[in-house]
Amino acid sequence: MARGHMIYRSAYQPVLLILLSALQLAHMQSAPRFTRTPTDQIGVQGGVASFVCQATGDPQPKITWSRKGKKVTNQRFEVIEFEDGSGSALRVQPLRTPRDEAIYECVASNEIGEITASTRLSVLREDQLPAGFPSIDMGPQLKVVERSRTATMLCAASGTPDPEITWFKDFLPIDTHTHGRIKQLRSGVCAEGVTLSRLLFSSFV
Repeated sequence: MARGHMIYRSAYQPVLLILLSALQLAHMQSAPRFTRTPTDQIGVQGGVASFVCQATGDPQPKITWSRKGKKVTNQRFEVIEFEDGSGSALRVQPLRTPRDEAIYECVASNEIGEITASTRLSVLREDQLPAGFPSIDMGPQLKVVERSRTATMLCAASGTPDPEITWFKDFLPIDTHTHGRIKQLRSGVCAEGVTLSRLLFSSFV
C-alpha cells in the first residue's frame, strides 16, 4: 500500500507544478489599461486632426485604430507609433466633410484582455466656423542652430475661450519628461488676447 501511495503522489506532482507555474505567470501578467485616450475634435475641411492613444499592460498591449468597426486603411490616414511601444497617433489629413465625420476607436489588446476607447471627429467648412473658433496667428519657423546652442520656437493662437497649444515632434506629442533637451515654457495670454507658447531646445549635438 505504501508503494502504491508513492506512485499516486508522483503521478500528480507534474500536474501540480504546471498549475502553480500557470498561476504565477497569470499573476505576473496584467490586462491593458489606458494611460492616454483620444479626445473629441472639431477640424476644418482641408486641415488635419491627430488622435493619441496610449496603454500599459503585460505584455505591452498592441494599439489598433478602427472607424465604423473597420480598421483604418486609407492614404489620408496615417498611424505613427511611439518608439517605446506605448501607443500611437492617428493622423488624418486632409480632412474632408462629411466623409471623415465618424466615431473612431482605439483598441488596446494583449494576451490577457482588450479595451476600447472611442472618440468623435467632426469636420466643418470654412463658412461654418463659429465665432471664436481657434486659429494659429503665428506658426513655428524653420531654424538653423549651431551645435551646443539653444533654440526657441514660438506659436501664437487666438480664439474664445483662450486656446490651449500642444506641440508635436514627428507627428507625436512632445513629452518633456522623456525629451530632456526639450522644454515647453509656460504659455501666456498677450494683451491682444493671443495665446503664446514657447518651446525651448537646448544642447544640440
